[in-house]
Amino acid sequence: MHNGHLHLARALIHRADLAEVRFVPSFRPPHREPPVATAARRLEMLELALRGEPGLIVDPRELQRDGISYTVDTLESLRAELHDTPLCLILGMDAFHGLPQWHEWRRIPELAHLLVVHRPGASPQASAELTQLMHARLLPNPSRLASAARGGIYLCDIEAPDISSSHIRRRARAGQSLDGLLPPPVADYIHRHHLYQ
Repeated sequence: MHNGHLHLARALIHRADLAEVRFVPSFRPPHREPPVATAARRLEMLELALRGEPGLIVDPRELQRDGISYTVDTLESLRAELHDTPLCLILGMDAFHGLPQWHEWRRIPELAHLLVVHRPGASPQASAELTQLMHARLLPNPSRLASAARGGIYLCDIEAPDISSSHIRRRARAGQSLDGLLPPPVADYIHRHHLYQ
């Protein structure tokens, strides 16, 4: 969790008129190496980062479920709670391009809207499969996200700080300053617990 994520979440609450943004830490992500920090530590850092941030919420359901954290399972769980309340899955453009490799990915738009964020001026090159999906489901403006519970795709340009989690881990491993990259309580937590070293 870094300042880029916070900037993006705050911007989306205003740009797409979202009631809240939930951060769902995964227990075991299916598409990358297991996280270095334990689930408990990652949850603590997320809670520190979101403390005092209106509309930004920690949702620990994947940590409580154990096993591989498939997005489709999380969305099913949220849909069972929220019934017909509109629900958006926020994805970066890179994640959206990888969607066809996700577990049961075709079910995802049946459970939630896809709110896809990319940098202004970027020219997304989607696969034929995703291009077809976008043509069928693309929404012209974010106000349409509230008119249905699921199924739309909205592309949103947002300028965000160029910060990556891997860069932060490298700096922490090298004992370098994390100022400006993370909320100060999270940077302090990483230093105090000697994480990523």
